[in-house]
Amino acid sequence: MNAQELRDKTPDQLRDDLANLKKEAFNLRFQQATGSIENPARLRSVRRDAARVKTILNEKAKSAAE
Repeated sequence: MNAQELRDKTPDQLRDDLANLKKEAFNLRFQQATGSIENPARLRSVRRDAARVKTILNEKAKSAAE
């Protein structure tokens, strides 16, 4: 997921993506705690994708406020 793809989405779509990423991060943390995680690197990429979505949402909110 890159920033340009995210900038093309609406804020509602971004919020949905963020909710899905948070659910996935929770599930991955749970798998890590139980020792059944298959791809530990996926946890890092999910966290970064969530941060990327939050950044784009903040950019859109700031531009709408101006």
